[in-house]
Amino acid sequence: MSELRALTSARGIAAWLVVLYHIRASIDGLPRSVEAVFAKGYLAVDFFFLLSGFVIWLTWHDRLRGQGVAGIAGFLQKRVARIWPLHAVMLAFAVALALALRATGRSDPAFPFVELPLHVLLVQNWGFTDALHWNDPAWSISCELAAYLLFPLLVLTIDWRRLPALALIAIAAAILAGLHVAMQGAPTLGWDIPRYGLIRCLAEFATGTILAALFLRRPPLAWPLGIAAVGTAAWALGLPETFAAPATFAALLLALALTAGAPRHPLEGRMLHALGDISYATYLSHFLLWKAFKLVAVRDAASVPWPLIALYLALVLAASVLVYRWVERPAQHRLNALGRPRGAR
Repeated sequence: MSELRALTSARGIAAWLVVLYHIRASIDGLPRSVEAVFAKGYLAVDFFFLLSGFVIWLTWHDRLRGQGVAGIAGFLQKRVARIWPLHAVMLAFAVALALALRATGRSDPAFPFVELPLHVLLVQNWGFTDALHWNDPAWSISCELAAYLLFPLLVLTIDWRRLPALALIAIAAAILAGLHVAMQGAPTLGWDIPRYGLIRCLAEFATGTILAALFLRRPPLAWPLGIAAVGTAAWALGLPETFAAPATFAALLLALALTAGAPRHPLEGRMLHALGDISYATYLSHFLLWKAFKLVAVRDAASVPWPLIALYLALVLAASVLVYRWVERPAQHRLNALGRPRGAR
């Protein structure tokens, strides 16, 4: 299936919401109303999980069911090639930053070398740690890896296309209700990520695969829009975020997919699409760049003036473009070529 450009653009917007979430408390003079919006930027990760399940099911479902073990091996190779090289580069940057701090007589508890092997293997958020360390956003990549490992089992166990649409909606609702029950006591979806992050990812990723099967049936747009409206209203009236947010985002994702390709779609412009292309680089690089930027250019990390904030955001954008062009894509191609005949690379 051809790319749904609107979804790529939405991924780019979501990545920048995460950036703003991490720097919000340091922006000097930021209105409280705007800071309150930025403070919910962590919910963009829930959209990522839903979108990941959606896109991967569309892309890989038929291939995995038809190619057996070879298809599973190819799927895992491509997913590791997609997420690990850039993660490794950013982790190396974090190690260099930690060593530089030590060399100048400083230390940072966010850089525990004893945990480094877990981060190298991308298993740090599988219940092995009790806090986010090194490159904080990589926790979600760790959880995504777990979802990738389980995805072939899901595909070979059940074919969503064989179930009625109402059954799919009921299963998706049950999965998200199960997530809410599993997070009982957590006031937000971003609460205690080392404890709840993995189940949060797996539930939303699985829901995304169901959304993909629903999308192929081209349901009326009024269905997801109505569910999104009801979810938003219920959320505003006090329905817990741990249920309301994933359900609302799931409906919005399906609606967005159904409208993709429409004439003059606001999310299909070249600039927004380009932000989507480099969104993984933005997501993985911004946190460590912020840490380094504060060490070099900021006197008071609690009150950073707007010109410096603008400089940092421009730095993240430039770094995202460069890392995408010179690290992420070339490494992905090289790893994907491993095991293939030279003439086929």
